Amino acid sequence: MQDNFRHKGLRKQLVTLLKEKGITDVTVLAAIEKIPRHLFLDTAFVEFAYNDVAFPIGAGQTISQPFTVAFQTQLLQIKKNDKVLEIGTGSGYQTSVLCELGARVFSIERQKTLFQKTKILLTELHYTPRLFFGDGYLGQPSFAPFNKIIVTAGAPFIPPALTEQLAINGKLIIPVGEGESQIMTEITKDNSGKLTQKTYGEFKFVPLLEEKAN
Repeated sequence: MQDNFRHKGLRKQLVTLLKEKGITDVTVLAAIEKIPRHLFLDTAFVEFAYNDVAFPIGAGQTISQPFTVAFQTQLLQIKKNDKVLEIGTGSGYQTSVLCELGARVFSIERQKTLFQKTKILLTELHYTPRLFFGDGYLGQPSFAPFNKIIVTAGAPFIPPALTEQLAINGKLIIPVGEGESQIMTEITKDNSGKLTQKTYGEFKFVPLLEEKAN
């Protein structure tokens, strides 16, 4: 679990790059500067951990590029103690960013091998999200409603269960679309329960899969 001065220096460079790309939320930038992204990658990719690119993490999944993580998190506008549902725990990197911002995180992972591996890593890093093995399309109704919901895989449509589990004045950030790229979409729910949609351009994600895997 080594995190040395070189790693910290590379994170500072990454934060500078994210600022240049338009990330302005100082709390998001501080979280990314603090979290050792190299610990979330296979050893083969450690040397490239602070490049602004996605990497495979096994089970056909990837760790999103830092800009995408920062962009989605910035859109969420996390406040301390926000109840946040994350669809797609993956490596746990995005989960750690949410925890670092003071959110109460509930995260669902469909791939059993990733779920088990990530649970151990997050414990070692002293983050304490509630992790679940299951189908992200269904959300987590037992713990709803959620102030914020983030989906970290490309969805062919907006799952109705997620908008239902969104609290009044809540926000859902989800990449929507089939094919190689998706449209980053923001759904907000007003006082009357009305949903409003806004889009933020194209991003690339692995697909959000239905039904629980073995």
